[in-house]
Amino acid sequence: MANKKLNFWQTKTLAQMSQAEWESLCDGCGRCCLVKLEDEETGDIALTDIACRLLDNQRCKCKQYDTRHEIVADCVRLTPQNISQLKWMPKSCAYRLLAEGKDLAWWHPLISGNKETVHQAGISIQGKTVSEDNNLQPEDRIVSWFD
Repeated sequence: MANKKLNFWQTKTLAQMSQAEWESLCDGCGRCCLVKLEDEETGDIALTDIACRLLDNQRCKCKQYDTRHEIVADCVRLTPQNISQLKWMPKSCAYRLLAEGKDLAWWHPLISGNKETVHQAGISIQGKTVSEDNNLQPEDRIVSWFD
C-alpha cells in the first residue's frame, strides 16, 4: 500500500505555516467581512447582511486587501495566536477548523482545486449582501443564513 502524501495543513500548525500557506487557507467565503452585532449581556454574536465597504460582493474578495487595516480601523487581522479567541468566525472557516483540530471541507479550494466550489456549496456570501456604505441599521439586517 502506497503512503498517501499529507498536505501542509495536515502536517503543520497554523503558527508553522508560511505566509503563502496561511493566505491559501482563506476559502473566499467573505463571511468574516460581515458587520456583526454583539449582545453586551450574553456575548452572543448576530450576523447581518451588511458587508464591509471594501468587500467585492460578487468575488467575495477585499478590494484593498493589502491596505485594509489602514483603511478600516476595526478590520481584524487573523493570526495563529488570535484565531481561537474569535468565536464569531464561521464554523466552516478553515482557520477555525484547523485551530480546532478538524479538517477542511470538500468544497474548500485546497481540497476541490476550484475556487468556485465555496460558492457552489452555498457557503459564501456571494450576491447576498449590501455595503455598509448604504448607511443601514444593522439591527434591522440580522440574518441566520449560516451555522
